[in-house]
Amino acid sequence: MTTEKVNLTGARETLLMTLYGKALESRLPHSLLKDHFADEAVRRIDYDFSRLKVDGNLGIGFAIRAKTLDVHVEDFVARNPDAIVLHLGCGLDTRVLRVNLPRDVDWFDVDYPEVIELRRKLYPSPDRYYLVASSLTEPGWLADVPRNRPAIVVAEGLMPYLAADQGPRLLSRLVSHLAGGELMFDAYSRFGLKLLRLNPAVKATGAEVHWAIEDPLELERAVPKLRFVEEVPAYKPEHATHMRWSAKLFVRLWKHIPALRKIGRLLRYRF
Repeated sequence: MTTEKVNLTGARETLLMTLYGKALESRLPHSLLKDHFADEAVRRIDYDFSRLKVDGNLGIGFAIRAKTLDVHVEDFVARNPDAIVLHLGCGLDTRVLRVNLPRDVDWFDVDYPEVIELRRKLYPSPDRYYLVASSLTEPGWLADVPRNRPAIVVAEGLMPYLAADQGPRLLSRLVSHLAGGELMFDAYSRFGLKLLRLNPAVKATGAEVHWAIEDPLELERAVPKLRFVEEVPAYKPEHATHMRWSAKLFVRLWKHIPALRKIGRLLRYRF
């Protein structure tokens, strides 16, 4: 088996954290994600994943979040079979290989050039699948994205790493370019960012987190074309079956205590 050496640092290195967590969860007998592409990628990457200190609970958490986003993408493209999917900061996530897509959907995965190069080596390329090698903060990459079709924009594990002024600017460019659709991403409160900074995996990469969202309506004011639809719990008790008891308890508390839910949740908007 050919191995791929990686040399990623900071926020880029965190993609290895989520990849490894999803691979761990996919090895479970009753896996929610069943992401064998992620598992195979981990086996092919020449990297000491143990330094990230990703355990089974964290892997299950990543899988729950990813599955929730997968379901929303599948629902959107089922309602809009000529849609485009725009996956921001895709990292090494394999969503394009996990979800069921109508044949006329075009999918765009966007990330830094070194990440896209690694994706090309690790994963197959389905039909109507496009890799965009660019920093998201560079406006030019949007030029090749169709603007006359419904779009679903997804970002997973991205927004906290953007500067507080970069996030609204990025979203403003997106909704100005695209004809209309939906946006879904994970967001954290200021307290949530503090907890992220204490996460051993995040600390191991040296990544910095910046952008906190306390009130989802903040974005409506910052990006007037956005309309808040709903707040989706990032974790659901029924998905936490294989977690340790302490993690199960936290997930249940998460569901019932608003302050805990704000730590990290998925936000959905229309534009």
